[in-house]
Amino acid sequence: MSFGRHGISISVFWFTFFGALGIFFPYYSLYLKENAGLTGIQLGMVLSVTPLVGIVAQPFWGQVADRTGARGQLAAFLSMMAAAGFVLLGLAPGFVLILLAAIFLAFFSTPVIPLSVSVALAAFRHSGPHAYGFARAWGTVGFLASVLVFPLVLDQVQEWRGLVAVPGGPSEPGLGVMFLGTASVVFLAAAIGLALPREGLASQRAGRGEWRILLRRGPMRRMLVFAFSAYLFVTGPMGLLPVYVRAQGGTLETVQNMWILMLIVEIPLILCTGMGLKRIGARGLLGAGVLAGGIRWTVCGLTANPYWIYPVQMLHGVMVTGLMMGGPLYVDRVAPGRLRSTAQGLVAMVGLGLGGIASNTAAGWILDHAGANAPYLIGGAGALVVGLAIHWILPPVAHEDEAPEAPSASG
Repeated sequence: MSFGRHGISISVFWFTFFGALGIFFPYYSLYLKENAGLTGIQLGMVLSVTPLVGIVAQPFWGQVADRTGARGQLAAFLSMMAAAGFVLLGLAPGFVLILLAAIFLAFFSTPVIPLSVSVALAAFRHSGPHAYGFARAWGTVGFLASVLVFPLVLDQVQEWRGLVAVPGGPSEPGLGVMFLGTASVVFLAAAIGLALPREGLASQRAGRGEWRILLRRGPMRRMLVFAFSAYLFVTGPMGLLPVYVRAQGGTLETVQNMWILMLIVEIPLILCTGMGLKRIGARGLLGAGVLAGGIRWTVCGLTANPYWIYPVQMLHGVMVTGLMMGGPLYVDRVAPGRLRSTAQGLVAMVGLGLGGIASNTAAGWILDHAGANAPYLIGGAGALVVGLAIHWILPPVAHEDEAPEAPSASG
């Protein structure tokens, strides 16, 4: 495995950026529900803003990156603006202002991961199948570190400010401090992003209108169908996990312990992505991820027994590795190199965007009308169907040997 300085810069960027998400993501829906006092429908709408805005932001910034070739620099700029978005979201009072702040944040934050993935896949194109997985694993390590550290910081802040939970109030009254913490770490990621690769395949440029090539490719169109279907069933339950845990009598510590269990399993699985790519290919990774999500959510929907709920969270690692690793690797094999940022943004738009909007909105409505377990039963059943049908949805691609990079139309 050839790694080099580019591998180090990508690993450190992901460690930092995903570390920021480890402060924010596990507790965001809990903050909106308890601290901000949003209803289930309002909660679903705010959670849907991220994928909704991503529909525009991800392909737009992907095209900017492919036309200019400045993928690394653009990732740093978007991270800086995302840091400002987290600050605004933490200061926003009431549903309307929270919604507007979430829109601003989503426009700059949603393209960062697809864009940095395109930079990494270009940098590791000739480094062997393990290099990308090794670098991406550092993102999970950063996420885990934040999950471990943030609750300790939150306890200290609440003790310093004299905040205590009262009957009928939020279980963690100082939870809003997570926005400042997330913004600070994302700003650090933006500074690190200036060292991301700027030359070689990472700087290829596409010609005007070349993005249409992607939509004329059968495997790419079918990947869009699969991405929408998969995220339709797995996204909503994931976003509602803190609410689900609270409904089963759990606490913030329960959420933290679940995330620790999930991430401990996820790290070695991501590190083994190269081995999995050789054995079952990118399509196999995707199928395993969706099936794992289906089993996980079905079990959560069927029981409130912690002796079942806790162990099944270990499937989170399989789900994330399959979808977040298999998806980009599959796309990188069916899209021209000069369009890699647009392709990754397009799949994120359809999957995390359109699929995520439908999933979060439906999950919020189901939560209000059928209880906390119902979104998990429906999401789990749907994910199992999609996972079992993957061989009919997606054509196979090469496991390891990749097609040579096509020359840029712009020379």
